[in-house]
Amino acid sequence: MSKKHTPRNQHADHSTRPYRPGRRGRSRGAPLRQPVALAVAADPADYDCLRRHGMFGEADYASYLRRTEVQLRALRGQGVDVHLRVLEPADFEDFCEEHLLDPQDPVARVAYAADPELAGEPFLYTGERLAGLIPALLEDHLARVRISIGCAALLTAIGWDEEPEERLAAVLQYVSEVYLALAAGAGEGCHRLTLRSVGLVDGDELAASGELRVEAGELSAAGRGVEAFCVTLAAAVAGYGAGELLLHGPAGAGGGRKVYGWALVDGWLRPMSAVEVAAVLAAATGDGAADGPAEAVAPCPGFPLPIQAPAPWEGSAQAGSAEGPSPQAGGVGEAGR
Repeated sequence: MSKKHTPRNQHADHSTRPYRPGRRGRSRGAPLRQPVALAVAADPADYDCLRRHGMFGEADYASYLRRTEVQLRALRGQGVDVHLRVLEPADFEDFCEEHLLDPQDPVARVAYAADPELAGEPFLYTGERLAGLIPALLEDHLARVRISIGCAALLTAIGWDEEPEERLAAVLQYVSEVYLALAAGAGEGCHRLTLRSVGLVDGDELAASGELRVEAGELSAAGRGVEAFCVTLAAAVAGYGAGELLLHGPAGAGGGRKVYGWALVDGWLRPMSAVEVAAVLAAATGDGAADGPAEAVAPCPGFPLPIQAPAPWEGSAQAGSAEGPSPQAGGVGEAGR
């Protein structure tokens, strides 16, 4: 039996415009042009690894990028929308094994580029220099991989419920309310959210991060990274995972960056004390989970967030927060003052 293909790129949020057919080069009554999907090797190491399959010929990586860019611009010049994704060696090998494709066959690369199991809207090429576009493509690809993993975990979690559709709607509503409450309580500036959760049944770990930006008291437009974060949070909530959510505020003046925390317990987020937040940060630093050099931080207790409504068969619960009223979306909360 072939194994289930799951994108697993390890590269380390870029939001793209959705595909709209016929946007360029199509006159009234002309036949609709189908988009073309293309997978691109995103760094020299991946490129060298893929060449072992007999791909790309003798060209070096820089020449490969230039040649690919010429092809992309030629397609756009013909009015064809081009969708890009990362050609990740190990994931491509898994894909070919599952679908009984020869990695050296160009058909395999085309099929991989258009693989519908990679969630999210396609990454649309709009004529940029390919070498400069690679970082954004990598960031977008990682978010799409996380969305794919989160969606799979979410569907598995609600599959055990007696009323899966109602449970899914309740979880998504809860996550939406939590995200808005975080924005309301965070205050002005660009904040970073990090999430870690371990599944109650399978022990699988889910992790995600996303940007939260508040300007003039309003939540600014979100990108693909926020989508990945929210889907992952929904999966953690639906799976009754155990873990924590941290809100990293903007860099502070003198006192360090404020970090607020919540423990994920039985499907809802409980505010942590400053001592608990400090312990989580210390553990992350100790196991190497922290990104970059250590910076001055000020652990802060989490502010109240909405509680999750119970599953349909568990009866009703009073709406509100676990510890008092939650901040209302759209305003600047105490945490940001």
